[in-house]
Parts: sequence; structure tokens; C-alpha cells
Amino acid sequence: MGLKRARSAEEYGEMVKQAVFEVDDLRDCFEFELDEARTFPNFLDPLEEGIKEIYQAMREGNYRFGREDLAFMDLAIENAKEIPFLFLLKRINETHRRGIDVDGEDE
Repeated sequence: MGLKRARSAEEYGEMVKQAVFEVDDLRDCFEFELDEARTFPNFLDPLEEGIKEIYQAMREGNYRFGREDLAFMDLAIENAKEIPFLFLLKRINETHRRGIDVDGEDE
């Protein structure tokens, strides 16, 4: 069995909204932990931008599902140990690639 996709557009929107919160929280954690001499991990900006682009497209009504992985997924998987919400990103990606699970096929 694969990852469970969102079962409605509302659920998918909430998942993406949660990912926006999580990436903002992750940035806050890094800001708290880092001193002046260090920089953010290389994956953080592209991850944040990618998630927020999806959320903005949804808010504007021009989001489109696709057949390919989301652009930030390779970076997210490569840096899995530093991303506590990777499972959420994987569910978002699966829903993006395969669409909403309206028939409950993933159960």
C-alpha cells in the first residue's frame, strides 16, 4: 500500500497549509539554534519557496495537479533527518502526482 492521498480538495488544502506552518516553524528553530557565524541549511529556502508556491497557487485558484514529483521532493528526501514533517510532504507529493483519493482506493 502506498501513501494515503488527501480524500478531498479541502483536506489537500489543509495539508499544504500545515506544511507552510511546519516549514515556517523549522526556519524559526534554525534561527534559534544558529549563531551569527552559521547559515541556514541549503535545502530550507527551496523547500519553503516550493511549499509556499503551491499554497499561493491554491489560494489564487490556479493550482494544477501533475504527474511528476514536486520540485522540492528530492531535496526533502536527501535531508530527511532534518525535516520532521517529511511524511506530510510525501503525502502532499503523492496527492499532487495521483490526484485526490475520492474513491478511498488508498485505504
